[in-house]
Amino acid sequence: MNIRAIKAIYRFEMARTWRTLMQSIIAPVISTSLYFVVFGAAIGGRIEQIGGVSYGAFIVPGLIMLSLLTQSISNASFGIYFPKFTGTIYELLSAPISYFEVLLGYVGAAATKSIVLGLIILATAGLFVPMRIDHPWVMLLFLVLTAVTFSLFGFIIGIWADNFEKLQLVPMLIVTPLTFLGGSFYSIDMLPPFWQTVTLLNPVVYLVSGFRWSFYGLADVSILLSLSMTLAFLAICLCTVAWIFKTGYRLRS
Repeated sequence: MNIRAIKAIYRFEMARTWRTLMQSIIAPVISTSLYFVVFGAAIGGRIEQIGGVSYGAFIVPGLIMLSLLTQSISNASFGIYFPKFTGTIYELLSAPISYFEVLLGYVGAAATKSIVLGLIILATAGLFVPMRIDHPWVMLLFLVLTAVTFSLFGFIIGIWADNFEKLQLVPMLIVTPLTFLGGSFYSIDMLPPFWQTVTLLNPVVYLVSGFRWSFYGLADVSILLSLSMTLAFLAICLCTVAWIFKTGYRLRS
């Protein structure tokens, strides 16, 4: 394995974070803080507790997951799309480095940035609401699995997209609405039975539910089911990336 090549890609992508610090770190943290202020003040005053947890603390896992999903996709998709846009992707493809090593470099950097952002938002949340983490190792497991999975998903989007509009299409029109409707700001038990069934078709429900369970022991679905669905989506993304590299889809043309 070409460790030096992986490190080169990884360091280049990580260096981009410091060049765009406002966009990569500060802006998501400020946006999430505004969610705490708006939702905590406007809705928290009407909903005192959910499952014995204050509403402000209840939405912390959902807000972290919202930022984690969007930033993982954004970091990975832009990281691989920009070389395609500038034409430097051909230099990368002709270099003595395997597709797997390219994937490790780009996805590893995107996931690292998302995990760091998630931890920063978690620390920021502690300034607004009292909270606890009952299962810290499970929390870290979901944090890492989600960051890696959606970085892979973003990598796929970056290869599929042939313009900047398509690069933003899936995150803005699909992922963000699914996250808002996936129990980030409420428990699906509060919905009528029909809409509870419909909501269970949303894959984000399982991510948010498992992540929230690691904090408070509260979950809309079984923790094992949440973990299984996360691993299943990870496997689908890995198979899709393997197919892309095997066929050269939108890489060689």
